[in-house]
Amino acid sequence: MTGSPLTPHSGSANPKGPDELYATPPPWDIGRPQPAFRALAEAGAIRGRVLDAGCGTGEHVLMSAGLGLDATGVDLATTALRAAEAKARERGLTARFLSRDARQLTGLGERFDTVLDCGLFHIFSADDRVAYLDSLRSIMPPGGRYFLLCFSDQQPNDNWQRVHRVTRTEIEASFDDGWRVDSIEPSTIDITTDPNGIRAWLATVTRT
Repeated sequence: MTGSPLTPHSGSANPKGPDELYATPPPWDIGRPQPAFRALAEAGAIRGRVLDAGCGTGEHVLMSAGLGLDATGVDLATTALRAAEAKARERGLTARFLSRDARQLTGLGERFDTVLDCGLFHIFSADDRVAYLDSLRSIMPPGGRYFLLCFSDQQPNDNWQRVHRVTRTEIEASFDDGWRVDSIEPSTIDITTDPNGIRAWLATVTRT
């Protein structure tokens, strides 16, 4: 996760920047892939060229690289990207990590068959969400699949800030033009600070 993801409330009016979020290990940095995405990998759903939008310290990129896939991660937090690169070296895996705004992917000039998003979609405002989806359209061919793991509106109102609790209807409405929503299922985002994790939606969306 990244960019400006699950940001616990600090009492400050000024939100933390991407690198500040990784000054100490954030709660979403669990040192392994999220179980929901691991299950997708084991089912063979993650394939082709893979992009992780808001990759954080790279666990899902490295999971994909471990499957022998061409895997790239983008994030705005350079601290997280350096940690991801170090993990790749330690594990003997080949992966690419780029400092890039996920709302501005057109400049990559590349196409990806699978896009993973754990904890990015739900931090965007309505305008930023439109820009993000336009960005995704520019890099995904028809038939490309986008896997979204985001905060659910079923998550109790607690002390998380800058994270919108997303409804099923919002997901469906966001992907009503140029996309097909294949499924939206209840899921969980594991975090280090709560054994119960965060209630989430796991959505599978196909580029049409």
